[in-house]
Amino acid sequence: MELKVKQVNRLDGAREALYLPALFVGFRLTIKHFWRNLFGSRDVVTINYPRENGFLSCVACYMCETVCPSKCIHIEAGEHPDLSVEKYPVVFNIDELRCVFCGLCVEACPKDAIRMDTGVISMAYTSRQTFDFTRDLLRDNYDPKAHSNPKYEDSDLPSPANQQEALPNSQGVPAS
Repeated sequence: MELKVKQVNRLDGAREALYLPALFVGFRLTIKHFWRNLFGSRDVVTINYPRENGFLSCVACYMCETVCPSKCIHIEAGEHPDLSVEKYPVVFNIDELRCVFCGLCVEACPKDAIRMDTGVISMAYTSRQTFDFTRDLLRDNYDPKAHSNPKYEDSDLPSPANQQEALPNSQGVPAS
């Protein structure tokens, strides 16, 4: 079998050394795509895949538990009744008192089930059980009022009946 070789004549000189022709070709292509995307939106194809309501993204792959330097993540996997899903987390707990908030679990998760941008920033709780991040908090549409999670309840906080009981050592009457 004989190989075919094609000779290419290269142009040497200042014009090729500065890469100006290649830059202009790139700029022309960029501007062409810019105007096509700006005015010809029917040519641009973007598919937005909807997520199921209440869908649990975690597939219990143990990658977050493995990469966690503080070992604050605990997962127990179980077989899913739907045969198209291999497994799901039966138990998923993050102990936020041990967590160092390094973000390695977020980076390791192949399904983006763990997020650190949820907007729940408050870390002022009065009991240790409220620092457990459970499987229900991984759901896309988690509503804290619909689940009985002690993280969002103030049942262990004292609720005084009146101002005197709330401030027993205060001197004087608070300004009204």
